[in-house]
Order: sequence, then structure tokens, then C-alpha cells
Amino acid sequence: MPPRTRGGYTSDAPPRRPTGSERRRRVHLREVDPVPDPDPVEHPQHDRDETEEVFEGAPGGPIDKSILRSFHKHVAAKIWLGEDRAPLKLVNHGAKLQLWELDMERSRIYETVHRSRLAPLTSCSHRVASRPMLSAFCERWQPETTTFHMPFGEMTITLDDVASILHIPVTGSMISFPQPLRVDDANALLVELLGTTDVEASRETEQCRSPSVRLLWLRDHFSTITDASSDDDIMFATRAFLLHLVGCTLFADKSATSVAVVYLELFRDLSMVGSYAWGAACLAYLYRQLTTATRFEVRQLGGYLTLLQAWIYEHFPEMFSSPDMSYTESRPRALCWRPHVIPDSLQSVRERLDRLQISEVCWEPYVDHRAEHPLPDIAWYSGYLKCGQVVEPYHPERVLRQFGYIQTIPPRPFTPPRPDRSILLEQYWERWTDHVLTDQSRGRRCHYSGSGESVPEYMAWYDRISHRIVQPPQLRSGFTTDARSSLPSHAASTSDTRAARALTLLRLAHGILAGSDETSASHSTPSPAPASHSTPSPATLPFFSPATFVYPPAASDDPPPLIVPPPPASVAPPAASGPPPPASVAPPAPAADPSAPAADPPAPAPDSTASTTVYVRAKRKKKT
Repeated sequence: MPPRTRGGYTSDAPPRRPTGSERRRRVHLREVDPVPDPDPVEHPQHDRDETEEVFEGAPGGPIDKSILRSFHKHVAAKIWLGEDRAPLKLVNHGAKLQLWELDMERSRIYETVHRSRLAPLTSCSHRVASRPMLSAFCERWQPETTTFHMPFGEMTITLDDVASILHIPVTGSMISFPQPLRVDDANALLVELLGTTDVEASRETEQCRSPSVRLLWLRDHFSTITDASSDDDIMFATRAFLLHLVGCTLFADKSATSVAVVYLELFRDLSMVGSYAWGAACLAYLYRQLTTATRFEVRQLGGYLTLLQAWIYEHFPEMFSSPDMSYTESRPRALCWRPHVIPDSLQSVRERLDRLQISEVCWEPYVDHRAEHPLPDIAWYSGYLKCGQVVEPYHPERVLRQFGYIQTIPPRPFTPPRPDRSILLEQYWERWTDHVLTDQSRGRRCHYSGSGESVPEYMAWYDRISHRIVQPPQLRSGFTTDARSSLPSHAASTSDTRAARALTLLRLAHGILAGSDETSASHSTPSPAPASHSTPSPATLPFFSPATFVYPPAASDDPPPLIVPPPPASVAPPAASGPPPPASVAPPAPAADPSAPAADPPAPAPDSTASTTVYVRAKRKKKT
């Protein structure tokens, strides 16, 4: 049998053309000797091709694709290719919580809610959320590491953030369900735990077209129950209120109107509600929602957005936050800020994050809060977080700077577990004290509090595995080509990059024409001759910086975007200082020859005060 070569064919058979899969994997099919030469010098092209094949058309992508394996599906990869996505639609129920408040007439319900340790959620939820800000941070989320990839390193929402911002428990039993709930099981659960009839339960799940109930339905049926009602009605109303509460906060899904009935199982025994790790489940659910929103085709973001927005306010106070001066440290940190919608566009926020410096980050925002809520030990837990069928990895070793330690190169992230390992994950979580980072894994503390230090080799490693800049330089607003340089403070922000470039050209032409009008005005007002009739200095033009201006991209055969003719050659240079030269007598003109034909009248001398003509290239339509 003839020997086979690396390409898969025999040495006697003719070579075949490589398939598309083999080309993508950089498998070079060639005729070789039956005995291969182990010398690696013969294949110097392999490593370079593998580096260039990380993501075609996205030079800002990771060089080393061993970490971000699914980056080619990420929304940031599409942005590098010129495809933009509008700001995400946010699912925020902060205003709905005020439609069902527990007053003095419902004190028995409030007492049970207070014992459940979920009472802070009734007051700390933000009523508004900023779409550009949250959408820009969602573009930096990487599912493999469950962290935000910033220009200077990784950051994420930790269990310490959840405990400080929301004041809900992050330790306790893991929230787990044996299997997804079917519609028939959901109807039976509504009848048993909420006291509804079979007809009412079936009608509600049919209207939701899923094992869910509407938030409005819960308010209409149970918000009128007071302390004067029967004990069973109060118990049903308490379960309905808790289901309504977690549906508006911790587990807000993208339906925007309903909540899954499966969470009602957690409120079967009202005395055990406070024993669950609600903060860990909330964080796992938010991780999954951020992961889903990184796909380009997704247009909506769910999860508890108050947690995400307050986390941004805490760590980037100079960029987005508006503090509440009446806040006291005994309350959740979510109440420390006044939520508002920033007026900037998505592209503006995206570019601000691209230029973000490490000194603009508040790495340890809870220093004053430690007296009331010290750092929980479980924040150092390294493993998996679980919420029902949702399992997400948790990596504190990737964000050591948020704990006041010097950031080192972290180990490889956890791989997603198989669904059949639910019991093992619960056992793993119950023994979380065996899976916290050791003192050796944490390393050394920063020399200065909140300095955000890292080891010297960290940034070189981070450049290879990350996607640091989201907005490509060629699609920026037109004021800078450097991702780290600052835009003018008065520059207008717009999500339409073409309009931004056209606006910059119009401002440039307007400044040149304005300078030409000043030159034309010298006809009526006698003034000394200018030194030259060149165009105004670009530094004097509005919104223009010679070092940072970017012209729109043009084809190689197109004229330059702006053409200004040189000054007339007849303009004399300014006279030098000193005594005037002696006057010379012009020679007499020769006599005219009557037989010669009549000459054309002489052309008028060019007017040195004429306005400068400006030619602006019209914008070329995009070829289809």
C-alpha cells in the first residue's frame, strides 16, 4: 500500500485541491517525500498565516484567538467591518414597582418580605436607564471571560459589587430547578401556591403563550389584599408580591411584561426565602443577558439593569454619574446616584470608552462603605454561578485590581459545563470556601490605594488576546485618528459618521470663505497690503486641528477633498524697510507702425484684492 502524505492522498496519486475548511485551518496540501523532514524551518509561513486568520477584515481583533474563540460572532467584530447597531432596547421595570407599594395596611406582607432579605429591591431600583451607555458597555462584554474588555484591561461585576449595590444576600443555597417548567405544570403551580382557579391559570398562560404570567395580572389580582383579609389570601398575596418583585428586578426577561412561573417554586416555604443566594443568581442571570446581547442580531437587553448601571456609576464617576448628596452609607449603594439619560449618542460613548485612561477609573469605590458592609469572603470564590438552567463562570482572578491587588496574567477561563452536571455544581457551590483564591493567587497589593497597577508583562499579553478598541479609527467622528487622543469639548456628537465628516468639511470651507470675504472688504477701507494672500491658517478655522483632522476616505483616482488655488502671481511681496530706491525714467515708447494690424487690448491686471475661489469636492455616492 503506497504511503500517505500529510495532505491525505498517496504519493502516486495526483494532488487534490484543498477544501474551504482546510484553507481556513491553514492546512497546506503539497507533494512531499514519503519520509517527512522534521525540520520546522521549511514551514515559516504557518505561524504568520494563523495570526492573520484570527478575524478577516477586523484588524482590531485579538491576535491570539485561544481566549475569545467566538469573537467572529461578536457585535464588536461587525462594527470593525463598518456595520453599526442601534442602541439596545432596555427592559427596565423600575417604574412598575411603584404601582404596588406596601403601606401600613399591608404590614403583614411587608414583614414577610423583610425577612426574605429582598426588601431593598423595592426602593433601590432605577426608574430610568441610559440606552447609549449600557449599549456601549455591552459591546465590550466578552462571553468567554465574563468580563468587560476595556482599553487598559478587564473589569467585571463581582459578588462584592452585588452585595454593596443591592444589599441582598450573595451566600446561601444555589437557585436551581430540576428541569424546565411546562405549561401544565405552571397552571398547577398557580392553583396551588396562588389560589387561582384552573380556568384563570390556563387563560393567563395561554395569553402569555409560555409558562409565565403577566406582571399586570399579578397586580390586578393581589394588590388589593390588606391585613384585614384571611391568612390564606395574605399568604397568596405575599407570594405574588415576591414573584412580581423578582420579575421586575433580578430576573427581568426580554418579554418586558411577564415573569416565569418557575420562580414561584422558590416561595413555596416563605420562611426559607432568605436562605437563597439571590445575589449570585442575579449575577449569573445578568451575565447570560449580556452574553446574549453581544450578538449582532440581538436588539434587546434584559436582566437587572439597575445593578449594571449603578456599577458603571461607581467605577466611572467622572464620566457618567450624578451623585445624590443626601445619601447615607447605611443604604444600598444604588441609591447613591441619580439615574439619568446621558445626552450623548452611542458612537460618542463608544469613542469616550476607547479613549478611557486607567486614571479615570475608581477601582475601589466602597472604601467608605466597608464600615457598614465589609468585603464578603465569597467575592474571592472562583468557579460557577447558577440560576436555574443558567450557569456562568465567575473569575475574580481576572479583575484583581478591583480588590486592590496588582493585576497579573490570569489563567485560562473555565469552559462551559455540561447541563447534566447540575448536582455537581450545587455541591461545588456548597463548598465554596474550598474554592476561594489563596493568598498566593491574589499576589501583592497595590502600592497606592486605587492605583490599578499591573505587572509589566500584563498589557503585552492583553494586547494579544483582547479587542481593546471598539470604534475603528476610519469610522470615527472626524476629529482624531488616535484612539487615545481627546476630542474637542465642543465637538458635536452624532451616530452618523458620514454626516460628521460632511459637517467638518462644511465648517472648513466656511472658515476659508470667511477669510476671503475679509480680504474682499479691503476695497472700501484702505489698509496696508497684507504680507501674502494665502488662505487663512487652519488653526484659526472652527473645530479644526491640523494634527488630528481626518478627511473622508476617497478612491485613489479621485481629486483631493479640498482644493485651494495658490495666490495670484502678480501680488508683490511687501516692501523692505529702508530708503526708497531712486526713481528711474522710463524710455519713450516707439512710434506705432500704421501698416501693422491692430493689436488686442491688453488684459486687465489681476486684482490682488479679489476673493479666493474654493473648490469643494462633492460627496460621491456609494457604489452598489
